[in-house]
Amino acid sequence: MPALGLLSSMGPLSIAVYVPALPGLIGDLGASDSAGQLTLGAFTFGIAAGQLLLGPLSDRFGRRSILLLGIVLYIAMSIACALAPTVGVLIGARFAHGIAGSAGIVVSRAVIRDTMFGDAAARAFALFGAVIGIAPVVAPLLGALLLRWTDWRGVFAAMAVIGGGMLLVALRAVPETLAAEQRTPAGPRSQAAAIGRVLSNGAFVAYVLVLSLASLGLFAYVSMSPIVLQHEHGFDEQMFALVFAVNGAGVLVGSLLSRAFTGRLSAARLAVIGIGTGAVGAVGLLVAALVEAPLPFVLAALFVAVLVHGANIGNLTGLAMTAIRRDAGVASAVLGAVQMSMGAFVPPLASAGGATALVMGITMSAGLVGALVLLLVIRRRA
Repeated sequence: MPALGLLSSMGPLSIAVYVPALPGLIGDLGASDSAGQLTLGAFTFGIAAGQLLLGPLSDRFGRRSILLLGIVLYIAMSIACALAPTVGVLIGARFAHGIAGSAGIVVSRAVIRDTMFGDAAARAFALFGAVIGIAPVVAPLLGALLLRWTDWRGVFAAMAVIGGGMLLVALRAVPETLAAEQRTPAGPRSQAAAIGRVLSNGAFVAYVLVLSLASLGLFAYVSMSPIVLQHEHGFDEQMFALVFAVNGAGVLVGSLLSRAFTGRLSAARLAVIGIGTGAVGAVGLLVAALVEAPLPFVLAALFVAVLVHGANIGNLTGLAMTAIRRDAGVASAVLGAVQMSMGAFVPPLASAGGATALVMGITMSAGLVGALVLLLVIRRRA
């Protein structure tokens, strides 16, 4: 399980590790704020598309082979990003980078569903959510440390090195968990049938939508906060990374608390508490932007808004995946694709006119409040 947690962090880590370098990247390549954010959005969209591709392939060819292929491609695309001469080339390379990086996420979810059930699965998904949730919040700290010795190109080179470490972990610690007789037949017709079975599961679809809306809060935070805090509040790269580190510690604490209560409270109840907490923080951030509140209030609201993100991912992923009886790879792919698509498209569109504290507050509030309302409707009808 620790190996799966580490491998699942490959995609989220790569979304945010170069976030502190984003302003410098924009200046170096002569790009706009929106184009700079598209380098994040392209990777996120690549993760979404990659899961739709690699999840069904893992149902057909097995988990281990698809995981190893994805990591090798991730290393190659990290190098391509480091060498990109223009922002357009970087956006394209980041899309392919995301496809490769999705392997760790989609295969890890499927492996958990292959091998664990009941409370064991719930705890495993809680740990999975903790890693997924904390990686994009802690990653900018690593990025800021790297920037003391290199630039944004060096950050991508470091990703290639990290990918090499992930490959060694996968080779040594991840066995094949899908027996040959359980694999789906090849061909688009059989894959379409599997997707149809997954999408006809009402409980699965409902929880996927809640997770996607809740995740929008973190995607908006990760993509907009470097510009807001560095441009509007005068933070340098190290100060910005410190804020991310504090928030990352909060995400870890929230995830561990949620995992401790798994079994005592239902995953659905924990999800209501988690999303409700995030919604309070997001609305507080919106109010702070409207009234131009002091910086400490802004930072406190951000902390509360992301505190329970890892817990939300774990609980909602568990609720969605345990509703599935077969086609775990396809289900994992659909879940990840919908979740990541929300993050790929909405923040860049919302900040097309510029990333500001108000835009960030509106976007985070819309996602988390919308997720809370939908979850409460689902619970009332259950």
